[in-house]
Amino acid sequence: MTTEFPRYDNENKEVTAMGQDVPTRAVVLGGSIAGLFAAKVLADAYDEVHIVDRDKIVGLKGPRKHCPQTYQANGLLTRGVQIMEELFPGIKQQLLDDDIPTGDVSGEVRWYFQGNRLKQVHGDLFSFGIVRPLLEYYIRERVQLLPNVKFFEEYDILGITASADRSRITGARIQARGKKEETVLDADLVVDATGRGSRTPVWLEQLGYAKPEEERKKIDLAYVTQHFKLRPGVNAMQGDHAINPVGHAGLPRGAVFFRVDGGRLEVTTYGILGDHPPTDQAGLYEWLKSLPARDVYDVLRWADPVDEPVKFKFPTTLRRNYHKLTRFPDNLLVTGDAITCFNPVYAQGMTIAGVCAQTIRQHLHSGAAPDPLDYFRDLAKNGVDAAWDMTNVMDLAYPKVPGNRTFRVRMQNAFLKRVQIAATHDAKVTLAYMKAATMVAGPEVLMNPAMILRVLWKSARGPSKESRQPFTWEAPAGIEPVVQDTDLPKAA
Repeated sequence: MTTEFPRYDNENKEVTAMGQDVPTRAVVLGGSIAGLFAAKVLADAYDEVHIVDRDKIVGLKGPRKHCPQTYQANGLLTRGVQIMEELFPGIKQQLLDDDIPTGDVSGEVRWYFQGNRLKQVHGDLFSFGIVRPLLEYYIRERVQLLPNVKFFEEYDILGITASADRSRITGARIQARGKKEETVLDADLVVDATGRGSRTPVWLEQLGYAKPEEERKKIDLAYVTQHFKLRPGVNAMQGDHAINPVGHAGLPRGAVFFRVDGGRLEVTTYGILGDHPPTDQAGLYEWLKSLPARDVYDVLRWADPVDEPVKFKFPTTLRRNYHKLTRFPDNLLVTGDAITCFNPVYAQGMTIAGVCAQTIRQHLHSGAAPDPLDYFRDLAKNGVDAAWDMTNVMDLAYPKVPGNRTFRVRMQNAFLKRVQIAATHDAKVTLAYMKAATMVAGPEVLMNPAMILRVLWKSARGPSKESRQPFTWEAPAGIEPVVQDTDLPKAA
């Protein structure tokens, strides 16, 4: 049985009269950050916005059942923070008022590339330390305040509906969990924010359209996340917000380690090409000891685990090239991971979700629904092309990752390695590199003639001696470490 969900006017009275203006409606499929960002910009242009999700999400501060990656570290890059504040003015201050840890990406993060520590410099590259479920909660609370937004929780998404000639999408078919009755949400615009498992390619084929060409790169990545609390009196972070030893061709293991809400530390450690971190506690400590820098392990020796290690596997990166299609039905857009799934190590996903929302807003003009193909092409130019190129180049730095290592890719990787070496000597190189990495600036910030000369000159001597020195600190007297390690120097 199928029922249609009626539309309502601004006084919540059902619209039934012939000739009466029918409120416009946008339906967002998926209530994660990509869907929430999209709903915010749509709420400014449509009378009604309906968000449909498989989970119970309103008021939720913890992990979502149908989002396995929600347990893992998810970083919002500096550009993503800027977009979030633009969409929800005051949310940055709200997070600060609630004591969410913050840090400067180039000045308060200890970066290790090729096992060498970069020079640190404050560069106004703002970042929050917050677990993904709580960040979603803050954003969702802001969306809930919008009077024309409604959440449909615990609904399965069955498909979309189309006009008789299949030229435009007219709504979405959904079903409440545990119910047999199907509901149709009529819509003037449907936005697919269902993530990597998006069925839009299948729906397109069913409607007689071509599926988008897909690019995939097998990286066989897995990562494990766990949370800790430092023992009282221990200042092992030495004022830094995060410590990130980055995997490299010689040792394809790394970690993202930072202060998060609740006075906790979050570590996500990863390995690619089948070299995956274990989830037993003793094995995980040994794995952390083996990273390109021992700093993360040295800190966690003095921290108590507050939960169990959780693993997530990510076999391939994925890009669906909607921008290359020549035919596409009206009234349908795709956003976030449903378009592109980057290597999560580079933390681009949530920021690109923000870029998608900005691009949707740019196409909401003159009261008409966006032209899908124009949207997809602009989205590629606005950020997806550059972010995908970065993922591709950095993944291909690992010799065993399959892919076409063109002359351009080889030169990019060779230059990037020189950048990382130069940044152990020169903080200005670090700052330029981090501006590109946080998407505040494009790759061109590293490619102007003055910066190229600086990189070549500073990298000619190899990594600085200081960058190879162990980072040590004095353990407080009378406090025992959680993990004993006779291999450590006395100062650690």
